[in-house]
Amino acid sequence: MATNLTKSNFESIVTNGDKPVLIDFWASWCGPCKMIAPTIDELHKEYDGKAVIAKINVDEEPELAQKYGVMSIPTVFLMQGDKVLDSSIGVRPKGYYVKALENALK
Repeated sequence: MATNLTKSNFESIVTNGDKPVLIDFWASWCGPCKMIAPTIDELHKEYDGKAVIAKINVDEEPELAQKYGVMSIPTVFLMQGDKVLDSSIGVRPKGYYVKALENALK
């Protein structure tokens, strides 16, 4: 299962982390978020040890969603430190995220 990010662990995992972090901004009531969830879980297993695959529940962490300008969900960010390398809104095919992760790992 993907890492759950909160405002209390965001800095240590994302900002100060040494791995790329793919972040899924989601909510339990969001249909498209439920569609993307299995892909996020697969990526978590496949990239274990190479990248962090994480989720932020926008209802529980509205400050993080606001900080990054998340207006629609699902929104997925790929970050390295405090830099956003890639972002997408809505459901994308798994290959989209794999390509972004592979580029970040080069």
